[in-house]
Amino acid sequence: MSKISMKMLTDIEKDTVDWTGNYDDRLKEPSVLPSRLPNLLINGSTGIAVGMATNMPPHNLKEVIDGMCAYIDNPEITTEELMEYIKGPDFPTAGIIMGRGGIRQAYSTGKGKVVVRARAEIKETKTGKFKIVVSELPYQVNKAKLIESIATLVKDKRIDGIADINDYSSGEEIQMEIELKREANPQVVLNQLYSYTQMQISFGIINLALVNGQPKILSLKEIFKEYVSFQEQVITRRINFDLKKAQDRAHILEGLNKALDFIDEVIEILKKSENVQKGKETLMERFELDEAQATAIVQMRLGQLTGLERSKIEEELAELRQRIAGYLEILGDEEKILNLVKEEARQAGEKFFDERRTEILDVCASVEDEDLIPEEECMITLTNFGYIKRQTLESYQAQHRGGRGLKGMTTREEDVANSMFSCSTHDYVMFFTNFGKCYRLKGYKIPEGSRISRGLNVVNLLPLENSEKITAMIRVKDFKDEEKFLCMVTKKGIIKRTKLSAYDTRRSGGLIAVILDEDDELAWVRCTNGNDDLLVATKNGMSIRFNENDARPIGRTARGVKAIELAEGDEVVGMTVLEENSTLLTVTSTGYGRRSEFTDYRVQSRAGKGLINYKTERYGKVCSVVSVKEDEDIIMISKNGIIIRMAVSEISTFGRPSKGVRVMRTDGDDEVISVVTAEHLDPREEIEEGGEDVAEETAQQEQTQE
Repeated sequence: MSKISMKMLTDIEKDTVDWTGNYDDRLKEPSVLPSRLPNLLINGSTGIAVGMATNMPPHNLKEVIDGMCAYIDNPEITTEELMEYIKGPDFPTAGIIMGRGGIRQAYSTGKGKVVVRARAEIKETKTGKFKIVVSELPYQVNKAKLIESIATLVKDKRIDGIADINDYSSGEEIQMEIELKREANPQVVLNQLYSYTQMQISFGIINLALVNGQPKILSLKEIFKEYVSFQEQVITRRINFDLKKAQDRAHILEGLNKALDFIDEVIEILKKSENVQKGKETLMERFELDEAQATAIVQMRLGQLTGLERSKIEEELAELRQRIAGYLEILGDEEKILNLVKEEARQAGEKFFDERRTEILDVCASVEDEDLIPEEECMITLTNFGYIKRQTLESYQAQHRGGRGLKGMTTREEDVANSMFSCSTHDYVMFFTNFGKCYRLKGYKIPEGSRISRGLNVVNLLPLENSEKITAMIRVKDFKDEEKFLCMVTKKGIIKRTKLSAYDTRRSGGLIAVILDEDDELAWVRCTNGNDDLLVATKNGMSIRFNENDARPIGRTARGVKAIELAEGDEVVGMTVLEENSTLLTVTSTGYGRRSEFTDYRVQSRAGKGLINYKTERYGKVCSVVSVKEDEDIIMISKNGIIIRMAVSEISTFGRPSKGVRVMRTDGDDEVISVVTAEHLDPREEIEEGGEDVAEETAQQEQTQE
């Protein structure tokens, strides 16, 4: 056994605890150990019985002793005051406890839950990649099984950013290195490891113990109360044991001392006695001794008759009488017994002192440290197959109108990029799906990728159902603004307006954003100020403008009302909010586009057929409408993954419903599928211009008025 374990047995030979028969009643065993330290808290305990279980975490030795002494000094101490001494569980494997709420609950009620994380650090390698170095694991987590589970998640593509796992651990020292792919966001991968593996666990605390033979769930204060009461009994029984032993010895010495006073007479009596027993009886009668004293006198050696030996007996007797007085004084004063409990516990604490290993953070596990993530504008790209990535805006070089663009991303065969979205890394990104549900993530949680990388499948970030896909994304800085609304439009022309604050939730399973008809899908979502004009455009070139108040605010799970009357075979391709100093950019799937003044679109009543926005018979169906400003850029993407960025000022303004100019050249079966605005960047490099642009004058000639 270790040296500290001997403290569990201290004074067991002094009748400090009761003894009972063992399983076959041949031997005796202690019913409980004296336990001179609060072992139930220090060492912890785990066990399962019929209909009940106990799960006590280990604690720091010095903290527990300090807390126990504080309780002895003030039995009315509160849980909060005890927690000034006992910070929380202290696991031998270290790790990090996230938050103090679960600790406080467990100490107050006897039940609680603490979240324990592995200690992990993100480091950059010499090659520019990142790796996650794990140096501490949560309590009772098996390292080999953890590595195996991570490998399984990588194989199943639930975690997509891990390249390799290496284990450099030796002895009790843990060092796991998780190498990441170049395009992976290390913070996101680390969060996924916390979410999907035992790098983060919940330790359920149940302080169930036997009190006088009965199972009882104890608060921290009750544990100290029962332990201190038990130690009072142990010390009282020990002192009584020592007292009796000292009294018995003093009694013998008193008899010897009396015999030495009359040593000649004692010798004479023994010489005349027929046997030892007769001698003892005579001594008992002559000097008023009991049998024990008489026996000791009979067994006394001749050497003890010397003056020196007699002096030793007298000194020992005086010392014993002093000890007996001390024992009686302690037994008559409960405070002195409690002081002994404190003193002996502190002595053990000083001898076996150990620094706290487990760190406790004042944040809960779901809180992210955004200070570690730089705030910057970025572009989020989502493909039809659900691959998502984040890039800086500088990744897209500004080009001139009509160019072929840059290769934007590598996609799987038959996959296409269908959405682009600009936001800050610290913004919330709200994801809306074709099922009418919404989810939210911080921008930095979306993994960063290179310009040509495919990205990470969105199912690794959001709990999407089968055949559920993202159809709209918006940026939100603050959900508390009561003057903000979300306006949603479906492909079948249904609009719904709800306060933004209704969607402020952290539910990981997502929220119902709108109730959909059986054959409808949610396609467009915009954030409005409560009195904006909206414009809804269709694939076949129709459009309608109306004030958002024409669609009254309704509840989060409601269906909505009709925004536009669609012709057969038509569907909505875009919805935009009209802004001051903006124009409406209309782009077709064949790469033609034009800007138009919003004054060309008069305000109508909701649910009408609208006005002609674009004649699609010759130049292709409308793929997107966007509100743009003169000092902005637009970024267009085709279904083959080609991306082009250009200044809005390069696209001329024409009246509704003219053709416009070529804004992006498409080859073969390629077509434009998405248009998004971004801050303006000056052209840095002429990649490749289109060989033939449509002349401005030709476009002007083809312009027609309604």
